[in-house]
Parts: sequence; C-alpha cells; structure tokens
Amino acid sequence: MGPDPADSSPRPVLPRSAIILLTLACAAVVAFGLAATRGIFTPVFFAFVLTLCVHPLRRWMQARGISRGIATGTTIAAVFGLLAAFAGVLVASLAQFSALLPQYAPQMAQLGAYIAGMLESLGFGPEQAQAVLDGFTPGRILGFLGGLLGNVAGLVGSLVIILTMLILMAVDGSRIPALLTQLNFHRPALVSAFNGFGTGVRRYMVATTILGIAQGMFNWLVLVILQVPGALLWGLLSFICSFIPNIGYFIAIIPPLFLGFLTGGWPTVWAIIIIYGGINSVVQSIIQPKYVGNAVSLSETLTFVSVLFWAVVLGPVGAVLAVPLTLFVRALLLDSDPSISWWRPLTGDKKDLEQLLKEEDAAIRARRGRQRPGRPDPGSTPKA
Repeated sequence: MGPDPADSSPRPVLPRSAIILLTLACAAVVAFGLAATRGIFTPVFFAFVLTLCVHPLRRWMQARGISRGIATGTTIAAVFGLLAAFAGVLVASLAQFSALLPQYAPQMAQLGAYIAGMLESLGFGPEQAQAVLDGFTPGRILGFLGGLLGNVAGLVGSLVIILTMLILMAVDGSRIPALLTQLNFHRPALVSAFNGFGTGVRRYMVATTILGIAQGMFNWLVLVILQVPGALLWGLLSFICSFIPNIGYFIAIIPPLFLGFLTGGWPTVWAIIIIYGGINSVVQSIIQPKYVGNAVSLSETLTFVSVLFWAVVLGPVGAVLAVPLTLFVRALLLDSDPSISWWRPLTGDKKDLEQLLKEEDAAIRARRGRQRPGRPDPGSTPKA
C-alpha cells in the first residue's frame, strides 16, 4: 500500500506549540526592551506619528509652488510651536493649581477623616484607615498629578528629542516616495501595509484631535461655570485623555469630581456628572467610535487591551499612543505578509466580512421569502 498523498505535504520543523511559545517569548523580550528604552522610543515614535500627519500639508504647500525647504521648515515650526505652547500651558496650569490647592487643605482633611471613619465602620483596621487619611494631603495629590502628567525636566527632554526627530524625519521624508517606488517592485505587500498604516494613523489623529479640542473646550467652560479650581488644567487633561479609548473619560472626570466636592459639595458633583459626564460619554461612546473606528478598523476589545498593554510597557504616554502603536504592529506582522492577512478580521477589520455578511443576509431573506405561506417555491413543479 503506497503512502497517503495527504502525508506528502511538508511538515514544520518545530511543533506548533513550540512555535507559539517561542513567539510569546520573543514578544516578551521586545516588550521588556521597549519598556527599558521608553525615554527614547516614546518621543521618537510620537515624532514619527506627527511626521505622518503633517506630510500631506507639506505636499500641499509644494503643489502650490512653495519650495521644499520652506514648506518643510514651516510645517516643522508650526507643529513644534503648537507642542511647545501646549506644554507651556500645561506646566503653567499645573503650577497655578499647585499654588491654589493648599487653600483646600482643611476640606481635604475633613473628607479624608470621613472616609477613614467609614472604612473603620466597615471592618478595616486603623492602619489602613490612617493610610487613606494620609493620602488626602495637597503634597500627595500634587505628587500623583506630577507622576501622571510628567515632570518638567522629562517634558523638556522629550520636546528636544521630538524637535530633532521632526527635522531629521522631514529631511529624510523627501526621499521616501522614491524609496517606496523602488521597494514596490520587490515587496509590494510591505509598501501597501505602510501606506495603509499612514492613512489610518492620519485619519485617527485628525478625527481624535478635532473631537478632543471640542471636548476639552466644553469641559473647561462647564468647570469655569461651576467654579471648579484648575478648570483649564482639567480641560487639557480631558483633551489628552480623549486619545485614550474606552477609559480616557473615566480618568479625566476624577479630578473635577474631587475638587467639585471640596468647593460645592454634592450639588456640584451631580452637576459635573450630568453635564460634564453626559456630553463626554456621548462623544467618546457614540461619535468618536463611529469616525475613529472606521478609520482604524480595530475591534473594541483589541483597542481596550492595547491601551492596557502599552500603558504597562511605555507608561501613561503609551496609553495615548496605543492605537497608532497597535496599527504599526499590525502593519508589520499581518498586512506585510499576504499569507497571514486572513487574520485581519480577527483584529476588527470588517472589509472582508461586510460582503460575506451581506450575502448571508440576502440568503436568509431569500429563504424567508420562499417559506411564506401561499407563495410557491421557485424550485417546485406546479401541479396539473
């Protein structure tokens, strides 16, 4: 009896389980490497994303007759000016809030004592209650905000790296079209993956930035009307958190609720929850997923997991860059290899599934139409 033709296919050198374990091990090594170099990798990747976003603007200026050098310099200066202004306003708002917060030390101590007493009534020990009481001090809160937003020295260092990379990437970007044209003859799938990544990142950043600006201005106006301290800082925080899918709103609303309770009590808290929270939940739960989801083609589950993963690897900035980082990984691993591109629907891409779903819906409607009473089956033969 001859050998089975089905057994003649080439077998992998390693078992599937060993390949999976090696893949996970390599991913863990890469993740630890990125975490160790987050101070360099994060601003470099951020500069890369900004370069992708402003590339169409520079190309538009060149099409209007502006020289390449002037268009590149103007674009870089505008982008870095906006970043520097945003960082300056953020630092100034944090400094103003630092000077304002000690005025609410008595209210904070009273709130901490109330929470500590409630914890003791629930069965917690005096040590745990005292730890909670010690946390409600201006110094602890400022330390938490400083760790969340980053210190001034780290911010200045990141801006220097971003400016340097913007200049270098803009200069090198003039040669990218020719390089992609040459690479397209050898690796067309890789070029297509890079083009798709650039388009998706630009759509995501533009849509999220526009919605984030509107959201931040609205939050700032509401908090000014409610007389919540540090309204400008919390408006900037809501703008930053708009780039964090799914959980950004919950992070941005905590400080206004806390300070609103100290200044106005429960009426201010309920007003913030209803007005501030209602509008933001509509923006981040309905409007933003509709436009951003179509741009990036990522499932909600994968987006949420990516936020958690990149926040652990790269810190708070990793949560902000979670979607571009995930798109970059998908472009390298899936889009650049046509043999495994069938994994894309599992990441949330609905392009290949929409046609199948339409065909399935049409087949279901056709079967229901044939099963209606009094309507003959098209395949049946009429009786004589």
